[in-house]
Amino acid sequence: MEYDVVVVGGGPAGMGAAIESSKTGAKTLLIERDYRLGGILNQCIHNGFGLHYFQEELTGPEYADRFRQLLSETNVDIMLNTFVTSIDGKKMTIINEKGAQVIEPKAIVLAMGCREKTAGSIKLTGTRPVGIMTAGQVQKLVNFYGKLPGKKVVILGSGDIGLIMARRLTFEGAKVEMVLEIMPTSSGLARNIRQCLDDFNIPIYYNTTITEVMGEDRVTGIKYARVDEKMRPIPETEKYLDCDLVVLSVGLTPENDIVQNKRINPKTQGFFVNEYRECDDGVFACGNVLQVHDLVDNVTAESTLAGYYAGQYALGRLQKGAEHGIIAGDGIRYTVPSSYFESDDDVEIYFRVLDRYVGSDIVVTENDIIIAKKSTVALTPGEMSSIKINKTNLKNDICVSIRKR
Repeated sequence: MEYDVVVVGGGPAGMGAAIESSKTGAKTLLIERDYRLGGILNQCIHNGFGLHYFQEELTGPEYADRFRQLLSETNVDIMLNTFVTSIDGKKMTIINEKGAQVIEPKAIVLAMGCREKTAGSIKLTGTRPVGIMTAGQVQKLVNFYGKLPGKKVVILGSGDIGLIMARRLTFEGAKVEMVLEIMPTSSGLARNIRQCLDDFNIPIYYNTTITEVMGEDRVTGIKYARVDEKMRPIPETEKYLDCDLVVLSVGLTPENDIVQNKRINPKTQGFFVNEYRECDDGVFACGNVLQVHDLVDNVTAESTLAGYYAGQYALGRLQKGAEHGIIAGDGIRYTVPSSYFESDDDVEIYFRVLDRYVGSDIVVTENDIIIAKKSTVALTPGEMSSIKINKTNLKNDICVSIRKR
């Protein structure tokens, strides 16, 4: 059980990180709690994956299978049906059919993904009957088991999984009455709004939320209303609608509970990381445990960085220059990474905006002097954006912001 690098999580992020770690020559172990690799991709039977990374359109299972094949060509050890119960520093406790063990590798890559927010986490009011499910639960029931959990559906929230399931439920004969979004804009990709709602005449109502779930043994309906600028329901706008299934697509939370003593970014609920995706000495993070992505291709790009640098760290080859901060400026919710190292290399900064911006520039400044600028047609909170800069001659903190042209 002596390894240079241990990767926790066998989804797209974990598989990508393990492959890149192995390429550096580091002895690598990949741990997955399920009985097979692939993570959430295994139940995402729709297409749209791989357009950037493989330059072709794949389904989720096809994308996962590509990486399972790539893994089979490496010397990565894989441990399935294994739970990591705690990580403190670089000491980790695991448990499986052989019992509990402690592993202390030279480097760790955290790739545990994220979990869906539930009715309890958003304080959904009303009774608790059968028929309130997260979008991922519905996806698994329909795609894995061929079960239709409802016929008259309301979707709360406009996350990508919820939008995709609106289309999927329609294909299976259910009637999706509406999608309700408490925010003024969607949290999902624009293409999913078009392909999953507009193409099937499914209405989406913004600034609107469920005020009460009705029903005893089974959901019988909901009350919903518009909200004011403070997200409070406006009583005179409340209406009632019959339904037998409420699907929640209200956000995702990074699955980082097992990790001790790491700084958490309150904007993402993931870790603060430097440009090597390092959140602590020798501990790296990538994928949805770091920030919730909208494209799996971006997850793969991020995981290759984390895996490569984890391998280099474990082998004593990771060099670091002076470190400086990357600051989220006007219009920017957060940035990943949060810091960079002085060198003559490039660094790509990923971020999400706070609002919708049309005809604006992404601007990077050092001491209020513009060092990089990228023009955009439109930016929305539901889509991750990025800008690549060269670090030659940079010696101070830099700031990323949005400026209208």
